[in-house]
Amino acid sequence: MRGFGAFRDGRGFDITLVTLALAYLFVFAALPMLYTVVMSLQKIDMFTLGTLNRPFVGLRNYERVLHMPQAWRIARNTGIFVALSVLFQLLIGLALAMFFQQEFPGGSTLRGLFLAGWVMPALVVGAIWRWLLAGDFGVVNYLLASTGIVHNHIFWISDPHVALYSVIIANIWLGIPFNMLLLSVGLAAIPGDVYEAAAIDGAGRFSRFVFITLPLMRATLGAVVALSIIFTMQQYDLFAALTQGGPSNSSNVAQYWSWQLSFETYDISGGSVVAVLMIIVVILVAAIYVRSTRLEQRV
Repeated sequence: MRGFGAFRDGRGFDITLVTLALAYLFVFAALPMLYTVVMSLQKIDMFTLGTLNRPFVGLRNYERVLHMPQAWRIARNTGIFVALSVLFQLLIGLALAMFFQQEFPGGSTLRGLFLAGWVMPALVVGAIWRWLLAGDFGVVNYLLASTGIVHNHIFWISDPHVALYSVIIANIWLGIPFNMLLLSVGLAAIPGDVYEAAAIDGAGRFSRFVFITLPLMRATLGAVVALSIIFTMQQYDLFAALTQGGPSNSSNVAQYWSWQLSFETYDISGGSVVAVLMIIVVILVAAIYVRSTRLEQRV
């Protein structure tokens, strides 16, 4: 009877929802992560994957992966990919969010068109950008040549000097709507009378942006940066659609390398090592954000 009483006053329903949410996270997040960690400590290849005969080798897999010739180049590519993607997604997203704060005819429709790109699957976005960046007949090369910016075609996808940046451009385009949406919410939460008081005191637009908008948006900016880093580190589809990590690993990053090790060379242990290292980075980013948020709330 007590159990039914708990459901009647709502507490049992709340407990059920929390229990189901925790069970979902345990089955679909915690268990796969734990299994990946275990595989990174075992010797697993295509012959032992379907058996339980997997000898533990400890940290030797980590040492082996970190000593691979391409490891540090891929780590550098990953850092460049994440840093440039997050930076330009944030800057352009903030500029668009501030632009759409203004009231003008067709503003809602235009904002919706920007958000439409965000809901497209990344593989579809990659296919579109593969056509746009094609070396011989791509739209980007046509526009650059028509305006006189370049005289020779740029082979965005096959040139090892620019292949990584072609994926960065596509990823920036893909992530801008997400940044714009979150930053628009943060801007809308700033009281309008704060800006009015600053304008009466003689503060210009730049001063209001530096001394009002940025300080009051600090929590939102931190959340956007943290989420952008996490989402960017998970980006696999664009690399699969555009460059496949080539040529010669010039555009390869950790997330795509993990897939290559696991499913192209069947080095399951090596792929798991790369995945675990990425998980550690993501956890560190999340921990830094949560800690900074708590310190800000105390102040």
